[in-house]
Amino acid sequence: MYYNLNDFLLDPIALEIGPIVVRWYALAYIAGLFLGWRYCALLLRRAPFVMGPQQLEDLLFYVTIGVIIGGRLGYVLFYNPIYFFYNPQEILMIWRGGMSFHGGLLGVFGVGIIISYKKNIALLPLTDLLAVAAPIGLFFGRVANFINGELFGRVSNAPWAVIFPNGGPLPRHPSQLYEAALEGLLLFTLLSVLAFFTKVRHCPGILTSIFLIGYGTTRAMVEFFREPDPQLGFFIEYFTMGHLLCLPMIVVGIILFRYSIKYQSGLND
Repeated sequence: MYYNLNDFLLDPIALEIGPIVVRWYALAYIAGLFLGWRYCALLLRRAPFVMGPQQLEDLLFYVTIGVIIGGRLGYVLFYNPIYFFYNPQEILMIWRGGMSFHGGLLGVFGVGIIISYKKNIALLPLTDLLAVAAPIGLFFGRVANFINGELFGRVSNAPWAVIFPNGGPLPRHPSQLYEAALEGLLLFTLLSVLAFFTKVRHCPGILTSIFLIGYGTTRAMVEFFREPDPQLGFFIEYFTMGHLLCLPMIVVGIILFRYSIKYQSGLND
């Protein structure tokens, strides 16, 4: 048994009133940022992330900018550089789609460095705070991808396979939901348990490293089920641009984990 996405009457547009059009993807960004902000506020009351409520509100504004600018530029540079080289006027047309998580991550990291320097906030506790909340946005973003019928998986005969409107007549893996479950729910649960119930929160950088390793690993796993971007295809056999971008995340995560453990051990000596 296969599922046809058209049967669920899912429309990328959530609300349309005259010229006003609200898309599910926009609502996913808003929900991810708002809930992430409120979750960070809760974390600050329970764990030592070295930041006040007012600083958190300022952080939300700059993180939003980092996500949008970084996500868009990441897509332009990583996934379609040749097209945008000849069509630079479309770089700012984000309403047409095209955002990269890896680019958004770099954008947020850049914002973190600036905020850390200007507000005199330790960088690693700041990135730890953002890392614990990030899976919330990932979850809503991947669900929105499913609703939009984009970034779908490879052809499959699995009983839960889905026929996507833009994916041809054959059923495909709902890879967006795989990512929502792994990058979103699973990673959120793991990081939250560590942040609230263990001493890991007292070791700056550990939560950030686990996020990098966890996201890089789960995303790389799902890439084997996800249809590669048509303009890129496969690099080597079954490996895609997603695999290529996840590899440095995992390496940096491992290096940061070792550094954080070594640094904390040095403090306790």
